[in-house]
Amino acid sequence: MRRFLSIPVTLLAAFFLPQSHAADRKPNVIIIVADDLGYGELGCQGNTEIPTPNIDSIARNGVRFTSGYVTAPVCTPSRAGLLTGRYQTRFGHELNLIGAQNLREDVGLPLTESTLANVLKSAGYSTGIVGKWHQGGAAKYHPLQRGFDEFFGFLHEGHFYVAPPYAGVTSFLRTNQITTETGVSKPTGDVIWSNHLRSNEPPYDDRNPLLRGTGLATEKEYLTDAFTREAASFIERRQSQPFFLYLAYNAVHSPMQAPPKYLDRFKHIPIIHRRVFAAMLSAMDDGVGAVLGKLHALNLEENTLLFFISDNGGPTAELTSSNQPLSGGKGQLLEGGVRIPFMVQWRNHLPAGKIFDQPVISLDMYSTILAATTAKPPTGRSIDGVDLLPHLTGANPKPPHDTLAWRYGQQAALRKGDWKIYRPGGQQPWQLFNLASDASETQNLAAQKPDTVKDLESAWTQWNAHNIPPLWGADSGRKKK
Repeated sequence: MRRFLSIPVTLLAAFFLPQSHAADRKPNVIIIVADDLGYGELGCQGNTEIPTPNIDSIARNGVRFTSGYVTAPVCTPSRAGLLTGRYQTRFGHELNLIGAQNLREDVGLPLTESTLANVLKSAGYSTGIVGKWHQGGAAKYHPLQRGFDEFFGFLHEGHFYVAPPYAGVTSFLRTNQITTETGVSKPTGDVIWSNHLRSNEPPYDDRNPLLRGTGLATEKEYLTDAFTREAASFIERRQSQPFFLYLAYNAVHSPMQAPPKYLDRFKHIPIIHRRVFAAMLSAMDDGVGAVLGKLHALNLEENTLLFFISDNGGPTAELTSSNQPLSGGKGQLLEGGVRIPFMVQWRNHLPAGKIFDQPVISLDMYSTILAATTAKPPTGRSIDGVDLLPHLTGANPKPPHDTLAWRYGQQAALRKGDWKIYRPGGQQPWQLFNLASDASETQNLAAQKPDTVKDLESAWTQWNAHNIPPLWGADSGRKKK
């Protein structure tokens, strides 16, 4: 009898030990970043024109932030804040990298800063980035030098979704050469030219190849699909240990290009400009669905902390990317420039379907991830974000932040409770808005409430005292205010 019983006991032990080990394993971490996605473009944010069921499922199975912010209204500084958990103005990384600036040897995320990948790698994580980097193109700033084990993507601000001559996609591209009455050319093949911005499409691919690690990569797939493929592959290959995946799509950033399999979903949209945008967003939503599907297939859903965010507000004139009901957009510190779609999912750890209205910021992802993974923060560096976990579970009912502040070039803003001050530039007077009653920032109350302006201005000045001037760009070297 003892010999007979020893067999099932051994089998039971073998069955339960892996599950116990899995329960003790640190959570995987995924951050999915959309590029230039406006506040009002997802189904869960109120858009009924473009279905986004997969991204919406993150909100349905997790927490959606209605007052979620990034630290800057453009790509480079926003991503720097996200990756370091620190206001990028603290280390001079304030302005956007464009064109040849990406090639400068002295321009990039300062090497004194520790990225989330650095911290998690030190904690035993496998780390990978798929997609857009935009934190410096020189070798010393390369993702593999900043804590990432793997990289598939590009280093600069944008990239064409297929290689020239753009076969297999419809392209809606900018030019300043058209003088037609409508400002839109008749298609030349599958390329439609438009002068709606009176500018030419930037040469995004110039000295900006696709890379796998540090080597050149040849890609035949539509770039959004390729990034999805690589993200799913990383999860599959790295599932045996805790992993951190930074999936930085360049969708829905220009250039505007989409293949028929996505365009055909939106034949009902008559304006081709908007139709291409809808197809690009739909492709990214399919990609998010594939990533979520891979987690489900590998039984990793409950042990994966996953964030979805946009790096800044939508540039509506350029892409049609809507920030409704907010005012302003990309490049501005009005709500539409820095208040973005933002959600988090961690099955059986965070409530499902929760709407969180208190202001949060992308910096909080860093602190929340460190708390969830028990990774140690870098020494000698203050972290500006807060751990959101107790606020989301209800253990801490207080707002995560008393104030949030911004500086971008000559623009400045600060939110305290429902009040926000905004200065569009230079010595212009502060504007004051009550976001609880006026999220669209249409009623400037500065004249009626000068004491509130003075209080918030004082708070901004105290915050700004910890910042330094931009290290590069048009405003570099200006005196600190």
